[in-house]
Amino acid sequence: MSPVARKPRQILALLLLNYSRVVPTAALIDELWDGSAPKTARAAVQIYVFELRKRLAEATGLSMDAVGNEILRRARNGYEFVAEPTWFDLRSFRQREQTGVAAVAEGDLIKAARDFHTALLMWSGPALAGVEPGPSIRAEVAGLEQSRATMLNHRIGLELRFGRHREILGELINLVSHDRFNEDLHAQFIIALYRCGYRACALEAFRRLREDMVARFGLEPSPKLQRYYHAILTSDPGLDEMPVWPLPSELPALQP
Repeated sequence: MSPVARKPRQILALLLLNYSRVVPTAALIDELWDGSAPKTARAAVQIYVFELRKRLAEATGLSMDAVGNEILRRARNGYEFVAEPTWFDLRSFRQREQTGVAAVAEGDLIKAARDFHTALLMWSGPALAGVEPGPSIRAEVAGLEQSRATMLNHRIGLELRFGRHREILGELINLVSHDRFNEDLHAQFIIALYRCGYRACALEAFRRLREDMVARFGLEPSPKLQRYYHAILTSDPGLDEMPVWPLPSELPALQP
């Protein structure tokens, strides 16, 4: 189910990003008109929600009343997209994120890596690429993209702990080429190069990142990256076992 009109698409996106939580009508209005709402804004939101319910009914085979009671509910001051009985990528991603972090807490790092990998496979591009965002969606998407980046670092960090530096080297080459100033990814890339026996390439990767950062921002790489660089220069044996990325130490807040 994919609404064609821009504003219903925005409403659905914001409701999904806040699934099982009430989104106030005022927040929906601000999302749609960003401080320039017409006097008919509340009535327009009701029409857009009606259109969404109609689309959901067509997609699920439920009646309009059932959709209103079981999926897209009216709350006292807004609307709520109820997670049950629906299933969608964001919910699946969050649940895999939570089970992966729980697996880390239990010491089952293999399961954690598998859960993180499965969650990341749900991404096929930027979050909500087909939605024109307003202020609320922009903030939610920023948080979601940060969750994705953190999970990616966790997964790669686990792969390095498992000694799979050769298997992930190609992926890291692609990641750093598309994210030239991501110091966390570069740290993992440099360590993977070193552990694969490419010491000179690891040093060159650091020098290239430093040149780019100084030229673009006038900044030196982080102290952590500089420590890795000097450890590689001296062939510090600790680099063979050093964890490159800290694992999560506590569960994120659970979604209902």
